[in-house]
Amino acid sequence: MRPLELLGLAAVFGAFVGVVVLMSTRQPLLALVALGITFIVALVVLAMLALATAPTGEERDDLDEQDRSQGH
Repeated sequence: MRPLELLGLAAVFGAFVGVVVLMSTRQPLLALVALGITFIVALVVLAMLALATAPTGEERDDLDEQDRSQGH
């Protein structure tokens, strides 16, 4: 996944939780805190899952090409 995709997905998760908390408690500060915590946790979890996957053939070719262009 690209970094913007990770940030976007984490932002969607955070916004969803923030809206749910806001609608259930009617406390904007609590909703903002829940949004922030959810965003950070989702971002870390998604990044760890992205690191755990093996690169595909295209990704390996791209990495090899980048290594060659840098003189490695």
